[in-house]
Amino acid sequence: MSVRSDRLPVVVIGAGPVGLAAAVHLLTRGAETLVLEAGASVGANVLTWAHVRVFSPWRYNVDPEAARLLGQHGWAHPPLDDYPTGAELVARYLRPLADVPALRSRVRLGTHVLGVSRLGVDRTKTKGREALPFVLRVTTNGVEEHLLARAVIDASGTVATPNPLGATGMPAIGEETLRDRIVYGMPDVLGRDRARYAGRRTLVVGSGHSAFNVLIDLATLASQAPGTRMAWAIRRSEIGNLFGGGTADALPERGRLGMLLRSLVEDGRLTMTLGFHVMRLERTADGIVARNDANALPPVDGIVCATGFRPDFAPLREIRLDLDPVIESPTALAPVIDPNVHSCGTVPPHGEDVLRQPEAGFYLAGMKAYGRAPNFLMLTGYEQVRSIACALTGDVEGAKRVDLTVPATGVCSGPAASEASVSCCAPKAEDDTSAACCAPAATPEPATGCCAPAPPVVVRLGAPRP
Repeated sequence: MSVRSDRLPVVVIGAGPVGLAAAVHLLTRGAETLVLEAGASVGANVLTWAHVRVFSPWRYNVDPEAARLLGQHGWAHPPLDDYPTGAELVARYLRPLADVPALRSRVRLGTHVLGVSRLGVDRTKTKGREALPFVLRVTTNGVEEHLLARAVIDASGTVATPNPLGATGMPAIGEETLRDRIVYGMPDVLGRDRARYAGRRTLVVGSGHSAFNVLIDLATLASQAPGTRMAWAIRRSEIGNLFGGGTADALPERGRLGMLLRSLVEDGRLTMTLGFHVMRLERTADGIVARNDANALPPVDGIVCATGFRPDFAPLREIRLDLDPVIESPTALAPVIDPNVHSCGTVPPHGEDVLRQPEAGFYLAGMKAYGRAPNFLMLTGYEQVRSIACALTGDVEGAKRVDLTVPATGVCSGPAASEASVSCCAPKAEDDTSAACCAPAATPEPATGCCAPAPPVVVRLGAPRP
């Protein structure tokens, strides 16, 4: 109880891109740091999608301060405009970064954080709380111990905790018992997991870029392996801006993904059901059947659940958090990332003051700071932890001076964008889909967003055209 917090390290949870960047910024500023990673390698979450080529080029994926540190040890920056896979991101950036002398002894792998609290008190005790160090209960190779910290940055991400298939936010009835037939996230359809999908029927559920990647890979596999069939189900009832901003997207590869998927639908190689809310899964003699309250989809051999991710707050039960009740991000950040309100892809510069929690010295950063909101980019996390590191080392002005320009998606999917909000939308692309935003009508219809939505389209599931 007499431990002086100022002599303790700042503990960073997670050795992914943002966690390692946080450690670099802290060490550069003279703050002792310890990084805890549950996986067997740095970037363990990234390696779960090692086969996927990201839609942001290297120029957006490397923290500037980390690049400077790496450069001192002979590291050569990958070509700025090349697009790495997850495996390349780890091999060419994260592992070399973790291996520089300043970080090598400060990253602990295979260490799971079971809980975070204050030394000697629980979350209900207020008096003198801020003067107490943090205590983290961790386990390494089955051995539990306590670690003390003067501050904690949780950059553990959300990839390890995917959303369920169930449209209610809870697992669909039957989902738990059929886990052997469900894959969450982005399986390696064309590589390691090929045998699971070749010549089989697969249902993909989800409308984000993870689902796009899986469906495009399944379409490629279908052209190589006879009998491979795919189906797509999404919850939204209209196509609207489903396929993204196309050529209006400031990240061309992100726009290209949507355009390619749209072409698969238009030429009949992919069929989908709109407005389908999975409520129940059943095992039948013909395969797995997904049902909603009124009807069912045709049977399949397996399901890929690509419905997004959510943060795991179980280890933080004893930490005082101020989170948005809808998307579970820091409350001050929520209005500019909540997809119910604003999802043009532009995020105003934000740093320590927006991420600050009632528990002094504790921060959520990176993908975990976005809660359940999509569209997180690594450069957003890099600026977050730069500002946090400034605040933790007494540089108040540096913490306030945030600078972030996120490439816009070229779409605006808010339910009722006002004229004032249209400035965040990209101009409509000349040769693109109907997803890009346009100027509102003089007297816009209620709840139509930037542009009138596309006519309702329901495309029934079925076999792709030969």
